[in-house]
Amino acid sequence: MEKNVQISMLNQIYGRLLTQKQYEIIDDYYNNDLSLSEIAENNHITRQAVRDILKKGEKKLFEYEEKLMFMKRMLNQEKKIEKVLAELTKIQEDDTDKKIANILESVKRELNCLV
Repeated sequence: MEKNVQISMLNQIYGRLLTQKQYEIIDDYYNNDLSLSEIAENNHITRQAVRDILKKGEKKLFEYEEKLMFMKRMLNQEKKIEKVLAELTKIQEDDTDKKIANILESVKRELNCLV
């Protein structure tokens, strides 16, 4: 997974555990696509300060993920759900019983809500 996407996801999961400033700067940089200069200007700090805050915040996010592994579990769960959905689709395509087809469709809708 690309680092920018990974940090953005980690910030969504763990961002509120960071300081407010770290959370906002990481959000501006990775989600709002602002440059270091733009963030520095908006926060009345230097580019170097923005970079330092970014690096410290990123380090914290990776530490939280290393210990808690919420993102890893979430991604694994999504893969398993997608696999189950694929298997249900195969069963649905092979079966001609309308009652079973309706049940399978209902289960697929519920699983799709989880992904």
